[in-house]
This record gives sequence, structure tokens and C-alpha cells, in this order.
Amino acid sequence: MKVYCFGEKEKPVIFLFPGTCCHWKGNFGKVIEPLEEYFRVACVSYDGFDETEQTEFPTMTEETEKIEQYIKKEFGGHICAAYGCSLGGSFVGLLAARGNIHMEYGILGGSDLDQSGKFLAKLMTKLMMPVFYPFIANGEMKIPFMKKKMDKMLAEDNGYIRAFMDMIKTPDVDMSHITKRSVENQFYSDLITPLPDQIDPSGTQIHILYALKMGEKYRARYKKHFAGPILHELDLQHEELLAVYPDDWVKVIAEICNRKQGDCAARFKIKGS
Repeated sequence: MKVYCFGEKEKPVIFLFPGTCCHWKGNFGKVIEPLEEYFRVACVSYDGFDETEQTEFPTMTEETEKIEQYIKKEFGGHICAAYGCSLGGSFVGLLAARGNIHMEYGILGGSDLDQSGKFLAKLMTKLMMPVFYPFIANGEMKIPFMKKKMDKMLAEDNGYIRAFMDMIKTPDVDMSHITKRSVENQFYSDLITPLPDQIDPSGTQIHILYALKMGEKYRARYKKHFAGPILHELDLQHEELLAVYPDDWVKVIAEICNRKQGDCAARFKIKGS
């Protein structure tokens, strides 16, 4: 695991956690520079997904422990904020639940927080790998009917699908070094690693950028896992704010962390609840 830091050391620190099998540049490359106006930015590059290392992703728990150790060593165990893109939200939740480091703001970006038993998780992982792994490693869609479906979606796309795909398969980063085992481990481990209910860390506000187009069931899920989360309801799709409107995403994050006053939320029909 590596952490890439940007910006002035004197500013409050925000950690950014990529989504499932994503490269940190694909998720956050467009927002690092504007975030530097408000924060010292630390981007996590998971084991198995950094091109400068020969590693494989272990488990969510082991990776969380490494993140905690890094924060303790480099930042005295305290950071201003942590943002988790999709699967990255699971790391934010685990950090909040374990209580080994302190963050003032934990922010989840439309994370689904899916969990299942080991048998179903193994089955889902096995079914996903023929589709997911070739795309992650080489940008290829091997299964004909899936390729046809993706081509149709891109033809009808208004910008979201292409932007979201670029977040997963970063155009200017060679991801062929990623092993199938790393992809399997991350996908499977995220499903079976339990996230406690009613997480309520002292001195930490939990915020969730709730993409309403994901479905209403996620509201109950967020309120199940966190005690009193602040839901920012967006009339958008999963991680659409980050993928399609990166400058506005930065403004929303800065507003949540009280680094900026503004009304960016109104544009996306966001309200805190």
C-alpha cells in the first residue's frame, strides 16, 4: 500500500479512498489540485493496485490496519476528513467503527455497503470475474452479450457512463500488473467483512452523498450502520457528482468540512437529513 500526498503540510488532512479495484488517479486525478486549496490531500493506493509495487490485495481488515498505522505514524492518529468512493466508503466505515484513529468528518460517496455470507460472496465473486477482471486489467469486455450491452449504453450515454468507466479503467494508467487474485480478494473481502450497526464515533460527523437514483433501500442501510448520519440527497446516479462534476464535488466536500461557505448543493437538489 502507498499513500500519495499533495498540497501544503500545514493544511488539514483529507484521505481519499478509491472504489472497487480502482486506481487512485482514475478516481481522484481531477479533484486533487482544486482540493489543495483547502486540504493536504492523501490518496491511498491499495495493495495490488499500485503499479510501483509487486503486491496483492489481502483483506479489508488487513488493509484497514495498514491505513491506521500510516495515519498514526504520519499524522499522529488524527486527520480532518476521509472520503470513500464506492467501496472506499467501507474503509471509512471500518475506520470509524474501530476507533483507532480520529477523523473529524467521515464521508461516504454513494457506497452500497453490500454484505453477504461466505458462500454467496464466493459465488458472486466467481460470476463477476470473467466480466470484471479483463476490463480492469486490459480494458477488454470478453463476454459478447456484455460487450453489446455496453456498446448500447455508450451510444445512449449523456456523459455519465463514459466518465464512470474512466474512473474504473483509467485511460492513461497501465493496469495490466493487477492480478486476478487481487481483484478476487478485494471483491470477496468487501462482501464478507462485517460493518457494525449504529457506528457512532466520538467527535466524528458521518456524511453520506446519497445518490437517490441508486434506490431508496440505501437510505435504510446507511441509517442501520451509522447513528445519525447526515445524508446529502443528490438527484444523481452512483458517484456521478465525482465522475461528471469534479469541481462541484470539491465544493461540496469543502462545505461539509466547513472549509468553504456556498450553495453548491442547490444545483444538485442536495439537502442534509
